[in-house]
Amino acid sequence: MKHFLSIADLTPTELENLLQLALDLKAEWQAGGNKPILKGKSLALVFQKPSLRTRVSFEMGMVHLGGYAFYMSPDEIKMGGRESVADVARVLSGYVDAVMARVFPHEHILELAANSTIPIINGLSAYNHPAQGLTDVFTILETKGKVAGLKIAFVGDGNNVARSLLFGAMKLGADFVLTAPTGYDLTAEDYILAKEFSVGGATAVYEHDPIKAVADADVIYTDVWTSMGQEEEKAKRLAIFPPYQINSALVSHAKPDCIVMHCLPAHRGEEITDEVADGPHSVLFPQAWNRMHAQKAILATLLAD
Repeated sequence: MKHFLSIADLTPTELENLLQLALDLKAEWQAGGNKPILKGKSLALVFQKPSLRTRVSFEMGMVHLGGYAFYMSPDEIKMGGRESVADVARVLSGYVDAVMARVFPHEHILELAANSTIPIINGLSAYNHPAQGLTDVFTILETKGKVAGLKIAFVGDGNNVARSLLFGAMKLGADFVLTAPTGYDLTAEDYILAKEFSVGGATAVYEHDPIKAVADADVIYTDVWTSMGQEEEKAKRLAIFPPYQINSALVSHAKPDCIVMHCLPAHRGEEITDEVADGPHSVLFPQAWNRMHAQKAILATLLAD
């Protein structure tokens, strides 16, 4: 694994190895701390979009593994504006051991990787969010003891988070269903690609009716209805997405031991109610904390000697 750009790039074995490493590193950390396997290694954190979990999880992940990470804000570089993406990749290749970039267009991630001699990690792009996707399947594995054979229902916008979860589910043998208003599904290309990834006959489908979608689900997942960069669509989205809110009534149609997930930040009262977010099915905060351990697995795989 040279870069970490998309769950789609990983073989099922590579994905399983990352998950096992995340489990091992988390257990080691809980037992007293991680070994400094990244001592002397450095990570540049390049942000076009702000973040709480992405920044802290990668920065603290490097610290726990003995390395060093530093943050560069959107105004410091203005990547793709003041300086070309290719030149940023070339310059940073001579300074640090890896770059984690959180960007708007996915093309910026691809251009960084194409012009870099060091590993590039996708911390989010408009196309996908593989660091979150790895965390999500890690949290499902940790909570349920397995991923294969489960039913994962994503309720809401077919966005970058949904896409990465779809790819992870297919590669690990879990069925995936997305439910959203008409016009907010994932693309036909996503489902075609997912079918190619499918392990053990896992299926991926769209279901317009959220009640049918979550029926007997082991996992219910949601994200905000209006993501960063979509602010002009907020009023329209708020008018059509309410039937897709994760509330107690909807959760009652899933399995009694289902878990509810959200990548955060949550717009409470919109896509999810307080009752569910803070209720017995919720794993929202263990999921958020797991970002750090999943990110450690990525960093260790790319950078450890």
